[in-house]
Amino acid sequence: MVIDDKMITNGEPDDEEEEEDAEDLVDPLEMMREKCAEIEHCVHNQARLEQCQTRVNSRSSTTEDCTEELFDFLHARDHCVAHKLFHSVK
Repeated sequence: MVIDDKMITNGEPDDEEEEEDAEDLVDPLEMMREKCAEIEHCVHNQARLEQCQTRVNSRSSTTEDCTEELFDFLHARDHCVAHKLFHSVK
């Protein structure tokens, strides 16, 4: 009698199949965020954020942080995403 080395998985996919399926999946939220980050309002806020980060990083001692600029960028991007994302969700 010969015993096969494969384990019975009760219909569960093998690890290789799970990896292949995971590579095929694309998160629609990430796609929308990338697209929305390219609109004019988001580009402007992202540029302000980058300027602030450059300014803060160039100083050795400062109490300034870029929280306001970060929140402005995230708000603009997520506002755009909110209007588009839920139309594509089933």
